[in-house]
Amino acid sequence: MTRIILMTIFMLVSKANAQNITLTIEISGYKSNKGNAYIAIYKTENDFLKKPFIGKISKIENQKVVVVFSNLPKGVYAVSSFHDENSNGKLDTNFMGIPKEDYAISNNAKGFMSAPKFEKAKFNLKESKTIFLKI
Repeated sequence: MTRIILMTIFMLVSKANAQNITLTIEISGYKSNKGNAYIAIYKTENDFLKKPFIGKISKIENQKVVVVFSNLPKGVYAVSSFHDENSNGKLDTNFMGIPKEDYAISNNAKGFMSAPKFEKAKFNLKESKTIFLKI
């Protein structure tokens, strides 16, 4: 009986520790404090730039944003952010689909004639850390 109780406690503690990772994202280079910053975290290539794992909307202060995502599981992630300067809740694009509002992708990933790929933007989150993006 003691063995079962100890195993259960060990599993609960292990699970709690596995979910206790914090990712801080600092974004700089905004042209103004108008509007909001949209920040999204993705876990898979299929969801990248389509369906975030988790996201936040933040006010921009002093042309900078700092957001904190807590209790993330270890894993591979990619981050995107855009400056919704006109506060319409979306990334505005031109008739060819090219963004008219500023954006940033983790690892400074860039696309050629298309959006950046998950493969270029991904990073392994094993422990709490801060990443820096520039709009």
